Amino acid sequence: MSFFVDENTRLIVQGITGREGTFHTEQMQQYGTNVVAGVTPGKGGTEVLGVPVYNTVREAMERHEANASVLFVPPKFLYGAAYEAIMSGVPLVMTIAEGTPVHDMLKLHHLAKEKGVQLIGPNSFGVISPGKAKAGFMAHRIFSKGRVGVMSRSATNCYETVFLLKNAGIGQSTVVGVGGDMIPGSTFVDVLPFYEKDPDTDVVIMIGEIGGSEEELAAEYIKKYVTKPVIALIAGKNAPKDTSMGHAGAIVSPDGEGSAESKEEKLRAAGVHIAESTEDILRIVKTLV
Repeated sequence: MSFFVDENTRLIVQGITGREGTFHTEQMQQYGTNVVAGVTPGKGGTEVLGVPVYNTVREAMERHEANASVLFVPPKFLYGAAYEAIMSGVPLVMTIAEGTPVHDMLKLHHLAKEKGVQLIGPNSFGVISPGKAKAGFMAHRIFSKGRVGVMSRSATNCYETVFLLKNAGIGQSTVVGVGGDMIPGSTFVDVLPFYEKDPDTDVVIMIGEIGGSEEELAAEYIKKYVTKPVIALIAGKNAPKDTSMGHAGAIVSPDGEGSAESKEEKLRAAGVHIAESTEDILRIVKTLV
C-alpha cells in the first residue's frame, strides 16, 4: 500500500504545454504514471505527448475523472491554477513553483482545508511511490521500492538520503516533498497520519530545516499518536539568525525561534532519533530495519 500517488492515480498536469510541464510529463509517463489530461488556458483541443489538453480543470475532471493534479505553473499564476483545481474537486493538488506570494498561500491553505483537499507544496518536488507512480520533477532513478517513508522540506537533502538508502539496499514506501516556502499546503503533522496508517511503512524519516514551527508541532503529534520509529534531520544549524537561507521559510527569528537546537530538543523529547547528517540517517535506519 502507498498513499497520495500509486497505480490508481489519474493525473492532470496543469501547465502541460510549457517547457517544464512537457518535459516532466514525459518523465512521469515513462515511470508509469497515468497522466490523463493536461490543462493550459487557451490551448484546449490540442495534445501533448498523446495527452489531451483542456482550457479548464473542470472540463478535464468531467472528461477523465482525475484524482490528482500537479501544477507546473509560475508562482504568479499558482493561486489561480490551484484555486481552480481545488474548486473543481481534485482531491490531491501538488504545487511545484518556488516563491509563491505568502498571501496567496494563506488563502489556498485555508481553502484546501475547507474543501477537504490535500494540498502539497509549494516549492515541492512532488510525491513518489517508488515502483508505482510519481507526480513531480524528482529524478526517479535514485528511488527504490521499500518500507521506509520519507517526508522533506528540502529536495536536495531528500535526494541525498534516498540515494544513500538505495545504495544500501533500503527502499522507500512513499516520499513526499512538503516544500520549503513559508506557508505549506500540508505540514509534517498533516502527512504523519498517512505514514502511521500505512502497513507498508516501517520507519519514517523527517527532513526538516530551520525556520517556522513545523518540526516542533510534529514532535507534539509524534509523542501522542505515532507508534513507528521516526528519524529527523534538521538542516541549517550554522545559519545566522534573522537571515533567510535558501528556502523562504528557512529563517531563524532573533529570539531563537525556529532554530535547529529548539527543534531537536523537542523532537528528542518526543522519542525521535536525531540525525546529524544524511549519512547519519542511513546509520540509524540500519539499526531499525
